[in-house]
Amino acid sequence: MKKIEGVFAPIATPFKANGDVDFGKFAENLAKFDKTGLAGITALGSNGEFTMLSWEEKLAVVAAVRKGLSAGKMVLAGTGCESLKETIELTKAAADEGADAALVINPCYYKRDLTEPTLEKFYTAVADASPIPVMVYNMPGNSGINLSSALVVRLSAHKNIVGVKDSGGNIVQITEIIAGAPEDFSVFAGSGSYLFAVTVLGGKGGTLAVANVAPDLCAEMYALCLKKEYERARKIQLDLMQLNACVTSRYGIGGMKAAMDLVGFCGGLPRLPLQTAADGAAAEIRALTEKLGLLGKYR
Repeated sequence: MKKIEGVFAPIATPFKANGDVDFGKFAENLAKFDKTGLAGITALGSNGEFTMLSWEEKLAVVAAVRKGLSAGKMVLAGTGCESLKETIELTKAAADEGADAALVINPCYYKRDLTEPTLEKFYTAVADASPIPVMVYNMPGNSGINLSSALVVRLSAHKNIVGVKDSGGNIVQITEIIAGAPEDFSVFAGSGSYLFAVTVLGGKGGTLAVANVAPDLCAEMYALCLKKEYERARKIQLDLMQLNACVTSRYGIGGMKAAMDLVGFCGGLPRLPLQTAADGAAAEIRALTEKLGLLGKYR
């Protein structure tokens, strides 16, 4: 398997008014993403509303992503569940549908019992059973549990644990992972707000909500960093900060989907109980996308 590196979009799942997945619009989005500079797509990520999907829908999404991308683009699939058994089963099923690697978020409901040794056993068991490489997914904002740099470094010694997506935003912690893990371990930025910093420090890419809206800009920033054209890359990073905030912390899933609609992808409706973007969000996002030359770019 080729190395996991570059920029991935954690693709949104568009829903119809009746709540069903809109696979027609999904396929249209994939056809457009396939023509961008993205290295691949992450299916069943947080921005894909994976917790809202049934088992059957999850596998259909992974299959649609693999079908909708050319062979040169990779498919990462979010397969983390609350139990070890279901996580392994979903990982194997996602592999059967064409996933190249599994992105595994930690269990989180029984927080008091999920000690570091317990989580280490969980990830080791998943990696032992998985037919595809595993990336650890640290998302403390949603899971309520932070996977320490020490834990991730220990896990990086496993031959089938090949990387981490860190969405915690703690650049010191991410730096500690880069410093302690093997050189070929793929440390990914989990937000477009620190892709530049992580790449310059030695990270291998990112899975970024804002890549659903500005895929080519994100890919360009990463490529410029690899070429050590840091000033141009830095400018893109600074230019993207406000838009990145709008599609993550400021307006959430609804904001990201509104931004996708404006640039020419189909964001679609969120699945209830999630809501569309707050009043006033669309005007702010429109102004930002227009300033960046993104308004209608992917129509």
